[in-house]
Amino acid sequence: LRDNRIELVRASWHELSISVSDVSLSDEGQYTCSLFTMPVKTSKAFLTVLGVPEKPQITGFTSPVKEGEKMQLTCKTSGSKPAADIRWFKNDKEVKDVKYLKEEDTNRKTFTVSSTLDLLADRSDDGAVVSCRVDHESLNSTPQIAVKVLEIHYTPLVKIISSNSWPEEGQSIILTCESKGKPVPEPVQWTKDGGELPDPERMVVNGRVLSISFLNKTDNGTYRCEAKNRIGRNSTEYVLIVHDVFNTLLPTTVIPSLTTATVTTNVALKASTTTSATATSIRDPNALAGQTGPDHALIGGIVAVVVFVTLCSIILLGRYLARHKGTYLTNEAKGAEDAPDADTAIINAEGSQVNAEEKKEYFI
Repeated sequence: LRDNRIELVRASWHELSISVSDVSLSDEGQYTCSLFTMPVKTSKAFLTVLGVPEKPQITGFTSPVKEGEKMQLTCKTSGSKPAADIRWFKNDKEVKDVKYLKEEDTNRKTFTVSSTLDLLADRSDDGAVVSCRVDHESLNSTPQIAVKVLEIHYTPLVKIISSNSWPEEGQSIILTCESKGKPVPEPVQWTKDGGELPDPERMVVNGRVLSISFLNKTDNGTYRCEAKNRIGRNSTEYVLIVHDVFNTLLPTTVIPSLTTATVTTNVALKASTTTSATATSIRDPNALAGQTGPDHALIGGIVAVVVFVTLCSIILLGRYLARHKGTYLTNEAKGAEDAPDADTAIINAEGSQVNAEEKKEYFI
C-alpha cells in the first residue's frame, strides 16, 4: 500500500496495524496481511465503505399557493450507498401515499434517491410544516431533514354573530361580522335586503360591527355582510325579526255609582305570580307565554261588591216605601174616625179647609 492517507500504526513480530484517513469509496475492497515464512501465510478482510447521503432538498413548491391548486413536492438526496430511505411528514404526522425513485450515480457505486408528495392546497394546511427525512445507516441514527412551511391563500370565511337572540321593539342589537382570510380581508360591507342601510342614524357601522338602536318592525329584513381579498370574496346573511314587546293588560272593574269601593290589583309584567287584595294566584308553569288564567280573587271581589250594592239598594228602597206609606196613612187618619169615606175624612181633618195652608205633607 502506497498512499499518504495510510499510516503504519504498529509493527512487531506479532502484530502489524495500519490506519486509513479521509476514507473514500475507492478505499473499499479486500485487504491482505502476509507473513513471509516458508511457506508464506496470509489473512484477508473485505472493507465496505458507506456512501453518506447529501443533505436533502425540497423542490416544486413556490410560496404562496392558492386554495384548490395542486402541489407536487420532491425531496432528493445523492451519494448514498446503499440507497437511502426517504420519509415525508406533515406536522409530525407521517404521510404514506408518496412515490419513491432510486437511480444509480455515474460512479456506479452510489445512488440518488428521490420521493414525490402530491398535495391539494387547502386553507387548513396554511402554516403546516412539511418535512422530508432521510434515514441511512451512515448517519448514526441522526437523520437529515429538509423543511418547508406551507403558505396557502384563500377567500374569506364570513360569519355573523348576534348579541340578541330574541330582539324586541325598543331594544338594541349588535351584529358582528367575523371574516378570516389570507391575505387579510378588506373592511366588510353591510347591506339590507340588497341595498344600502336605510337609517344611518340608528344603523351605525364601526369596522366589522353593525349596531342598530331602538328596534322597530321596519328593521325586519335580511342583512348581508360581504368580505373580499385578492383571492376572492364571500358573504353571509342574517335574517332579523323584531318581536312585539310582551305586555299584560291590567283588568278594569266598573262599580255602580251608589256605592264607592276600591279594588287594588298589582300585576307584575312577565312574572309568574299575581297578588290581589284578598288572594294570591300562581300562574300555571305549563301555560304558554303570553296567556294568563282567570284571576279568581278578583272575580270573587267583584261578586262581593255587587252583592253588597244590591243589598244596600234593597234596604234603602224598603225604608223609602215604608216612610211614604206611614205619612199617607197618618194624614188620612186625622179625620177618619167618624167619616164614611176618605174624602170626608180629609174634609173633617183638624183645621178643616180653613187651616189648609198650614197642612203640609213631607216626603222623605
